[in-house]
Amino acid sequence: MADNVHPIRGKGPDTEKITVNLGYVDLGQVDLMVREGFYSNRADFIRTAIRNQLDRHADVVRQSTVRNSLDLGLRTYSRADLEAAQRAGQMLQINVLGLATIAADVTPELARATIAQVSVLGALHATPAVKAALADRMR
Repeated sequence: MADNVHPIRGKGPDTEKITVNLGYVDLGQVDLMVREGFYSNRADFIRTAIRNQLDRHADVVRQSTVRNSLDLGLRTYSRADLEAAQRAGQMLQINVLGLATIAADVTPELARATIAQVSVLGALHATPAVKAALADRMR
């Protein structure tokens, strides 16, 4: 794996909360599995179901990641990274499947001067000001 890519898996502080609507029968079946001790709670069941589906389609995800030139995992862009790109006269194309983080000390002006495009499948962590400055560059 590349130096700047780190696989993520798990349920630590690096997770994103989502909402899922289920029909009553499906929800009842989940609750039954929890009550019978197969899973510790609803969230555990849902995380397991999602991971099983992702594992089932791992080849498709892998092929699409390569085809779309995506960094997989955690990718952090520091102020130093952006300043180096600026000195080199380069514009960054941020393409991440996972979590992309733009450091808190990056100014909106530096972000606009060095980031041409942002495409994140997962989550983007950046200050509200940086997100606003890059809004027209996000796909």
